[in-house]
Amino acid sequence: MATLTLKNIPDNIYNQLKEAAKLHHRSLNSEILYCVERTSNPHKVNITEHLALAKQLRAKTVHYLLTDEEIDKAKSDGRS
Repeated sequence: MATLTLKNIPDNIYNQLKEAAKLHHRSLNSEILYCVERTSNPHKVNITEHLALAKQLRAKTVHYLLTDEEIDKAKSDGRS
């Protein structure tokens, strides 16, 4: 297995990684590997499953029609 040394890591990034590792109960090394794996092998979306889920959600909400004004008000209220 290969070894990699990281240099000149900005303090804020190091602290974020360290905190994330603590929250996920991982070592700093394991957290960095997780982040690298996640970005180098992104999750591939199954389009058929994704569309099926969208259709299910649409069927559940078809009777809840919202106007543009209601949506804009909800967005504004959420920002307050």
